[in-house]
Amino acid sequence: MVTIRKSQDRGHADHGWLHSYHSFSFAGYYDPRHMGWGNLRVINEDRIAPGTGFGTHGHRDMEIISYVLSGELAHQDSMGNVKAIPAGDVQRMSAGSGVMHSEFNHAEGQTTHFLQIWIEPDVRGVAPSYEQVTVPDADKRGRPRLVASPTGAAGAVRIHADASVYAGLFDGAQAATLAVDPRRKAYVHLIRGALDVNGLHLSGGDAALLEGERSVALSGGRDAEVLVFDLAA
Repeated sequence: MVTIRKSQDRGHADHGWLHSYHSFSFAGYYDPRHMGWGNLRVINEDRIAPGTGFGTHGHRDMEIISYVLSGELAHQDSMGNVKAIPAGDVQRMSAGSGVMHSEFNHAEGQTTHFLQIWIEPDVRGVAPSYEQVTVPDADKRGRPRLVASPTGAAGAVRIHADASVYAGLFDGAQAATLAVDPRRKAYVHLIRGALDVNGLHLSGGDAALLEGERSVALSGGRDAEVLVFDLAA
């Protein structure tokens, strides 16, 4: 079964310095029908105004992935990491037993646009850790490229969770099919453009929630950038 959730049905928060769209219940947005999907708990599409950001705050027992779309995200944490995360990079922070961090946009005149993703871990209390990789567009063009997984295979970041995350760019005749276990769940988040998922049409910001399916078929892309999640049920 495939269920489509439209972009405009997401939660929205306007804090002035931050515009955020919430795929699942988060902070002041609560919808009991959308508390997560499998072990995927958060997808926030965030736009941070120049010279602003998230001050130092804490997390624990969560796998947090930042997928930067444009601009640059400045990260600093209690593990001693001081990093710049440009567009095209994927960052993973395992909060584990507890970590403090901040995220800012220091660029003048440029908004930082990124996805903040939380996945529930399958082990708790691990030592906090950090990882960041660059994923070139060429690696994502016309195929789902693994960007996060439990093993960190193929240059992906390693997460302490029973989940795999793929990123892809599709346009024109490009198409791909990703096999999935029908006993698990899958989630497709279309970042931009247009794309058909298992024959159903998605526009930018839309999502497809899949359960009982044996594959995720991606086709009919028009300047599409997409994330596909293979998740524990």
